[in-house]
Amino acid sequence: MYNYALIKQVNEVLKKNKLDLLGKDNSFYTRFIANISSIHSLYLELYGLHPKKDEVFLQIIQSIANTYVNRSLDLKKKDLEKAEKQHWFLSNDIAGMSLYVDRFSTNLRGLSSKIDYFTNLGVNFLHLMPIFESPEGESDGGYAVSDFKKVDKRFGSLEDLEQVIQSLNKKNIYLMIDIVLNHTSQRHEWAERARKGEKEYQDYFYMYDDRTIPDQFEQTMPDIFPESAQGSFTFVPACNKWVMTVFHGYQWDLNYTNPAVFREMLAIIFFYANLGVDILRIDAPAFIWKQIGTSCQNLPQAHTILRLIKQCVQVATSGMALLGEAIVAPKEIMKYFGTDNFVAQECDVAYNATQMALQWDALATGDVRIMLAAQKDILTKPYGTTWITYTRCHDDIGLGYDDSSIVEGGFNPYHHRIYLKNYYSGNYESSPAKGALFSVNPKTQDARISGSLASLCGLEKALEVNDKREIDYSLKKIVLMQACSFFIGGIPMIFYGDEAGYTNDYSYLNDKGKSYDNRWMHRPVIDWQKNERVKVEGTIEHQIFFATQRLLKLRKDLPMVADLKNLTWLNLHNIHVAGYLRTVDDKKLYCIFNFSRKASYLTWYAFKEHGAVPTKLYDHWQEKYYTVGHDNEYLILESYSFALLEVQ
Repeated sequence: MYNYALIKQVNEVLKKNKLDLLGKDNSFYTRFIANISSIHSLYLELYGLHPKKDEVFLQIIQSIANTYVNRSLDLKKKDLEKAEKQHWFLSNDIAGMSLYVDRFSTNLRGLSSKIDYFTNLGVNFLHLMPIFESPEGESDGGYAVSDFKKVDKRFGSLEDLEQVIQSLNKKNIYLMIDIVLNHTSQRHEWAERARKGEKEYQDYFYMYDDRTIPDQFEQTMPDIFPESAQGSFTFVPACNKWVMTVFHGYQWDLNYTNPAVFREMLAIIFFYANLGVDILRIDAPAFIWKQIGTSCQNLPQAHTILRLIKQCVQVATSGMALLGEAIVAPKEIMKYFGTDNFVAQECDVAYNATQMALQWDALATGDVRIMLAAQKDILTKPYGTTWITYTRCHDDIGLGYDDSSIVEGGFNPYHHRIYLKNYYSGNYESSPAKGALFSVNPKTQDARISGSLASLCGLEKALEVNDKREIDYSLKKIVLMQACSFFIGGIPMIFYGDEAGYTNDYSYLNDKGKSYDNRWMHRPVIDWQKNERVKVEGTIEHQIFFATQRLLKLRKDLPMVADLKNLTWLNLHNIHVAGYLRTVDDKKLYCIFNFSRKASYLTWYAFKEHGAVPTKLYDHWQEKYYTVGHDNEYLILESYSFALLEVQ
């Protein structure tokens, strides 16, 4: 909608910056004019009644203009190249790795020396876990940030980060880093000034003189970490106030009902964008708006904030995509891609945490019915958005899929979840897995699962007893799990160490800052002598690395696996085998995965239900051809094996 006053305001700001609106800056000007009405209306949804709404809104407009002006010519060129590709992040050419810099390569300078390792594997997208300053001993893995613009000295300096980014750009490797929107460390300057009694900064947080309002909040707010951080408020003796601390007592929640907080955090988003970040991972977006009488999660205003951020980023730094780290049920996560007039205009990327958990479900049971039952919700993701697909990440494994999917799969939800927890924590007699339960709720017995990919697949236990048969099974399971997530659609994200078969790292137990959190068992310290073994044929490290390398190469060679809303789940008439069809133009790829310890038999009829009946299939993994047989004949899949069958 045309709004003369808004356009005039934008033009006045841009004139001050002496932009060439009809020349080299025209695309920016066009984006700004096209988006300013949406930016303004979203802003008013949040702050229309705030006394400083006009003052802060003008500051936001100025911030957008300043960010574009200060954006380097190389980044502006990269923005245009991405725009020409349209939804560049949907490509099958992109494959990622997520890592902790200090545990992977000691520091950022060390990371620069490992770039050939990534390119050799086939990785061209890095997610660096939190690298900005956080206090030792109360960092929450870097998610308690004390300075959003200062690299923590453990990793190096901001100049070191800039050097890494330059090195990545030379190799055409994309970069993702985190921003923690929900809270700061209690050691952040804003928190320190609030603690000293400065009202302006106390208003940056949820701070109260007594327990009246905190008690009202806590009536409906669940504990996030019931074992280690009960309650959602912490008393601050220095200022005699209670502050909201949803995650840990040292993480103070930011108060987004104050537009100054939004302005400050948007400026930090722009700072990261102009460093050269390709995807900005927004940590815990479900929590960023709080309201008494609710769970303070997934509230409509949280989505409004994300949409407002997206609109501002589209104008100022159009090449940077946004990832919303919302680990919630599929019906809820779809909202983070945008709804109503903002479909595919909120977060560009999200984690397919549900599919990840469903794969672990299928591996434990050898039964894929629950996985298939849950897909109807996952498939509603809109075109123009994508997933991060993965088997493991820095976090635990939650079992957040709906009970209805478990019932539809033929199981009792309560008993099924108990079985999965016992199976992966090693408390089930015949389980080969070696993990641990994380964040057990003593009231509900809800829990999540920690453990590395290799250990949960049985490699750790098999190595302990040197059982060659079980070692072979575990290796097959590792590759099966990776293959299923690599080809399903989205950006595959390997968690560092998984490409070399790292089992659980128990050294965290000797660190007081980590010993209370068993997720550190699957966040290993990389032993580069061990990683050298990926070059030695016959070693476990080589077998896993080489298989991962092959999968990534195949993915880049097969245009059908780009995320073009082109996935169809198959009815394979076998409860042990999951499969999906990927198509583009006239090309078809059947991806078939046997989650059973035994061989599975598929009737050839399973390949005849989707358009023209194929006569010949080529398996890219086994590098062999199959002739499609009669309906009473079978394709045989060995235990924990898979096939990538292209129609010839």
